[in-house]
Amino acid sequence: MELYYCAILVLNLLLGAVGAYFVVTALWGLKRPRPIGHFSPRYRFAVLIAARNEEKVIGPLVKSLLAQNYPRALFDVFVIPNNCTDDTAGAARAAGAEIIEPMAPVRYKGDALRQAADRLLAGGEYDAFCVFDADNLADPDFLAEMNNAFCSGAMVARGRNRSKNPTSSWVSACYTIYFDMFNLFFSRARENCGLSANLIGTGFGVRASFLRELGGFRTETITEDVEFFAQCAAAGERVWWVPRAVTYDEEPDSFRLSMTQRRRWCSGSMEVAARYLPRLGERLALRPRWRELDVVLFFLAPFVQALAVLPLGMTLLLAVLPGGPGLLPLLAGAAAWLVLSYGAATVLALLVCRRCGCMERGMAKGIAAFGLFMASWLPLQVASLFRPATSWREIGHGRPVAVGKAA
Repeated sequence: MELYYCAILVLNLLLGAVGAYFVVTALWGLKRPRPIGHFSPRYRFAVLIAARNEEKVIGPLVKSLLAQNYPRALFDVFVIPNNCTDDTAGAARAAGAEIIEPMAPVRYKGDALRQAADRLLAGGEYDAFCVFDADNLADPDFLAEMNNAFCSGAMVARGRNRSKNPTSSWVSACYTIYFDMFNLFFSRARENCGLSANLIGTGFGVRASFLRELGGFRTETITEDVEFFAQCAAAGERVWWVPRAVTYDEEPDSFRLSMTQRRRWCSGSMEVAARYLPRLGERLALRPRWRELDVVLFFLAPFVQALAVLPLGMTLLLAVLPGGPGLLPLLAGAAAWLVLSYGAATVLALLVCRRCGCMERGMAKGIAAFGLFMASWLPLQVASLFRPATSWREIGHGRPVAVGKAA
């Protein structure tokens, strides 16, 4: 029995240590980041948008890109329609984009990006590439801010994601709070520490010279953004966070669609971790730095979260064993823990909304439900650990909201 208690204690200490690391690192997000300098337009951009059945939303994105506060001669917008059953290509062309038709089958978004980038890299016309999702809208200064980052020395940079439909449902409100929290306590914190932001999501840029070093976009998983981040980390390249390069993203309105989307994220992140952690671990062993350790812990985090159910299960088993404390104290403790955790999530959501300026009418439902939203990550992580999602499932979009109206 004592050995059993020790095992539970060790597991809790290990999980607690990882959690404490992310909490302490997050505190750096409270510091104002050092601004990136302003430079005259220098970089010529190729903007890539892989699109599958996005006829309803591709036009507004293309128009928001063509309206950039950046010399029109220094960027081109390319849409890569793939596996479409609607007129995505026609809508994109009507909005002013150039079309790149894939020459080979496209399984995942990464396949479309690879084919387009290979073709454009061969031409040598572009200094950098930016990648968007088809349901995005781009802030008018996005390319100008990416130019500033690259002129300041960045090889890879990601912008700040915001929601374009923050109050359409409690689910979209929770997404808004979640991404604002991630911007503040992960990306901003790491920029302040000199660590690497990650590329989860959309709205990122990469210099053509570095992309050539990587051999182009060579991703093979259902989460091409996470995999590309792992490739950058394995190459020793830091991802800069550029908060003034803003992308507006459409969030799911329904909890069912949210679970489908996040299940893919969880499964893809675990698959990428399984593929790249050995390489990242070798890099950490050869060059033990905080940046390498932080990336390794980031990729370990989904497994740590999934394994968090082990101490709970072991404690439950202990309670029903002969000589155990019984179920009543366990249930009372679990109820108290749930109440405290839900309350803490609600307070955190409120603070994030106030800090990030999204305390608009309609966000109260997201604040109230944020504890449920965060708790729902646990079953998704556990399910992905034992039965990962292996195929991309379409998430329907349909909100062509103007940038000026986005939160």
